[in-house]
Amino acid sequence: MLLFAGWGTLLAILFLANLFWGSVSIPFHAVADILTGGDAGNEGWRLILLHTRLPQAVTALLAGMALSVAGLLLQTLFNNPLAGPEVLGINSGAGLGVAVVMLLLQGTLVAGWGGYLAVLAGAFMGALFIIAVVLLLARLLSNKIYLLIAGLAISYLTSSVISILNYFSTAEGVHSYLIWGMGSFGAVSVAQLPFYSVLLAVVLVAALLLVKPLNALLLGDYYALNLGINIKRVRGVLLLIVGLLTATVTAFCGPVAFIGLAVPHLSRLAVGTSNHRRLLPVTMLLGGTVTLLCNLVCQLPGESGLLPLGAITPLIGAPVIIYVVLKERSNMG
Repeated sequence: MLLFAGWGTLLAILFLANLFWGSVSIPFHAVADILTGGDAGNEGWRLILLHTRLPQAVTALLAGMALSVAGLLLQTLFNNPLAGPEVLGINSGAGLGVAVVMLLLQGTLVAGWGGYLAVLAGAFMGALFIIAVVLLLARLLSNKIYLLIAGLAISYLTSSVISILNYFSTAEGVHSYLIWGMGSFGAVSVAQLPFYSVLLAVVLVAALLLVKPLNALLLGDYYALNLGINIKRVRGVLLLIVGLLTATVTAFCGPVAFIGLAVPHLSRLAVGTSNHRRLLPVTMLLGGTVTLLCNLVCQLPGESGLLPLGAITPLIGAPVIIYVVLKERSNMG
């Protein structure tokens, strides 16, 4: 309980910091007045806080939870510590779906609900397609290293297709996709936030309900079967959850790297166990904490501008992955 309370407190502090700190300087007392329903005397400040910073903080929080849980589910499902949405090419598949909508069909995130849902559908279909390919390869490749290599090859393949789509697209389409590709938690508007939040919240709750099958999978398929777990059905549901989580975040925040790969390992270090009853909730808390921190770092230039999200997440995630690789090497030795 102390662990949950500690991470929960840190998450709350970072959430509030995202409201008080931003590229536009707003006095501390004015932010406090607006949040408590008062009148700060400046309509611009109120709009920035309630229509930009608050949705951005909620978006970052849920995106971190979603990607971290997706990474944990993949690592458990494939029994591979280096499995993650980005390594297995699932992020790239979602990005390809977004590219098809934006570059080929001239769709956009700002064209109302039609464009909003089209981009989400494209990302989801792209993610599901790559998941199906990875699942097929997992059956053919017994060596987990080969599966990771295949995932990297899939990522390069999707990147090549996206480059070709860019070449034949219009200047507006290329510009839209380029901005999306930098990554940002600020693309979800106040009107879109309820749909985004409810969708991710429902899928995250569904993941929490699968704690028992996830723990059974840790002990192997035969043990899971003896417990009455329908492995084929559980795998299908887990991959559907991973697809929804990854596609939703990727569609509206861009390609967010390393969160899904690194945070589950940080969570294991924090809880000291692989029991999903504790590990899964801590992964959610830690995932939201990390992305709120990343979003805060993006605001560091202040009024000079914003740092791209894609340049910040590797600074946190890459060292964790290097640690995991070195740990795996020492275990093999």
